[in-house]
Amino acid sequence: MVVLAASIVTKSGKVLVSRQFVDMSRIRIEGLLAAFPKLVGTGKQHTYVETENVRYVYQPIEALYLLLVTNKQSNILEDLETLRLLSKLVPEYSYSLDEEGICKTGFELIFAFDEVISLGHKENVTVAQVKQYCEMESHEEKLHRLVLLSKINETKEAMRRRANEIDKSKQIEKNRGEKGGFMSLQSMGSGRIESGFSDMSISSGGGGGFGNGSGFGLTTDVESFSSNSKGRPPSSATAPPKGFGMQLGKSQRTNQFLESLKAEGEVILEDVQPKAGHSRSAAPPPTDPITLTVEEKLNVTLKRDGGMNNFDVQGTLSLQILNQEDGLIQVQIETGGNPSILFKSHPNMNKELFTNENILGLKDPNRPFPTGQAGDAGGVGLLKWRMQSADESMVPLSINCWPSVSGNETYVSIEYEASSMFDLRNVVISVPLPSLREAPSVSQIDGEWRYDSRNSVLEWSILLIDNSNRSGSMEFVVPPADSSAFFPVSVRFSATSTYSDLKVVNILPLRGGPSPKFSQRTILTTENYQVV
Repeated sequence: MVVLAASIVTKSGKVLVSRQFVDMSRIRIEGLLAAFPKLVGTGKQHTYVETENVRYVYQPIEALYLLLVTNKQSNILEDLETLRLLSKLVPEYSYSLDEEGICKTGFELIFAFDEVISLGHKENVTVAQVKQYCEMESHEEKLHRLVLLSKINETKEAMRRRANEIDKSKQIEKNRGEKGGFMSLQSMGSGRIESGFSDMSISSGGGGGFGNGSGFGLTTDVESFSSNSKGRPPSSATAPPKGFGMQLGKSQRTNQFLESLKAEGEVILEDVQPKAGHSRSAAPPPTDPITLTVEEKLNVTLKRDGGMNNFDVQGTLSLQILNQEDGLIQVQIETGGNPSILFKSHPNMNKELFTNENILGLKDPNRPFPTGQAGDAGGVGLLKWRMQSADESMVPLSINCWPSVSGNETYVSIEYEASSMFDLRNVVISVPLPSLREAPSVSQIDGEWRYDSRNSVLEWSILLIDNSNRSGSMEFVVPPADSSAFFPVSVRFSATSTYSDLKVVNILPLRGGPSPKFSQRTILTTENYQVV
């Protein structure tokens, strides 16, 4: 028995992985694999097909073919046994049996094929033995990693020593400048510190710490308010810690040192500190003493032929206080005046004060609001509201899905129309599909698309819907299917404004003095938004 090649190809003839076990030219193997799809008939139960020179022994794997190319003198029973063993190995190394999954694990599959077939002959091995052989550890690799780790540790130690030297030299220069010897240098250094601190205070007050929605994983709108009263200075006016300017210099010199090492060919693994605004799921906790979060969740059920089954908005206002001394306060709010919204305050709130003056305060004015940890994004609930409507104009995003069968294909056209009430962000429209062997053919789209083969869902993504793209469409083609297979269509998005248009106007301290600094988060999200 001689196996010429083991390959994985698509049903259209595209070669994903191929391993040759005898000497042959690339042109010959490409010609053999290109001829295979033409030889395989539809509806046949055979597992092999022959030509004048070679025999193809194959097995379907979802939308792919696992294929052995052998000579005609080989034992077909042994070929089938080899094919059966390879078919068990492919799912062990490729978790998704599609084109993308096979291409990602191509080298692992080739190594596994080499353990099964040697010079065209099958080895007497099992699946467990092949996995063990492929996972063998290398002493030379361990030694190389230890040497690399020691170099990294030496580099970090040298970096620390150099940073300490820089700190000491700057401290000496600063002391000399205070004695009058370096007045011009001192003036330049102070200006640099003030400039850096001004940038830091603007970033803190302007919502840099909340730009990615801590606790919600979605983009939020942060409006920071601070009092200009003389009695209590805002946090942005406090003096910067000593050595703030030197820390900036330290970071710059450290980066130069690492860059020089990289230029010499060293591999440096740097410890990257997380920064605000760089991660949606790991946004830093709030730094303002008081944070108020306005959140509305939208539940909408639309009919595929037009009309609406359900429209429900549920909102909450929550309070988070970091310092215990800021707990004796009252919150003054301003609503949008929508008569269809029903507000309900917490049982511990003074309802008469809220009804007459739109001020949220505890019934016992001597009792402070509870404080929370900096990582607690939930806070204390102060106010709830709900809005229900049968008016379709209140829907922020309407979806029309039109499947139509033509011959052996189903053409699906989907379009969206967004209301001008909100600018929608991170919009994802999920369309269920019938079971497919290959991804659908998308002929036109406004935005981006992704096919989830595991769940058989086509996701249409639009990063931002504003006045420039209030409407858009997508068209794709799939094999024949019933129109009900494309429903329900699910939608999710977020917005930085709400139906209630609730705003926090001021924070009133009960002990007197200036109003403490606070910030407000505003977010509208979808909880259940479908077209059925």
